[in-house]
Amino acid sequence: MSYPEPTVGAVIFNPNDQILLCKSHKWDNKYIIPGGHIELGEKMEEALKREIMEETGLNIYDINLISIKESVYNKRFHEEKHFIFIDYICRTDSTKVVLNEEAEEYVWVDLKEVDNYELGGFIKPLLDQLKNEQDSAFKTEVFYGY
Repeated sequence: MSYPEPTVGAVIFNPNDQILLCKSHKWDNKYIIPGGHIELGEKMEEALKREIMEETGLNIYDINLISIKESVYNKRFHEEKHFIFIDYICRTDSTKVVLNEEAEEYVWVDLKEVDNYELGGFIKPLLDQLKNEQDSAFKTEVFYGY
């Protein structure tokens, strides 16, 4: 692909206020948040709901934009690509996850425990921001040059 690929991702909180991390071979077998590509003609939140359902079997709601990041040919991904990551925070009423072929395993973790996991991509700075703002309103972050 010769142009940037817009993608969506979700920090999903379950009823116990734990977040979902998925281990993916696409990100060097590290933990990431679930998500995927926006298809032509698809709105961002529609893409998010579809991707989360496909990858985890979860229905999500209370969806709020929290971050936009860019990754240009980063060697951490298994292919040379230019991504635009559009990330959301949301909730689910379930803890039962059904993974598809894009992830090998998953864990539900307290936000304060994410440092115990090997995180892929830009997930650590995103989750660090959420940990620091957990007691206040979440804000949108725009970051260029990852």
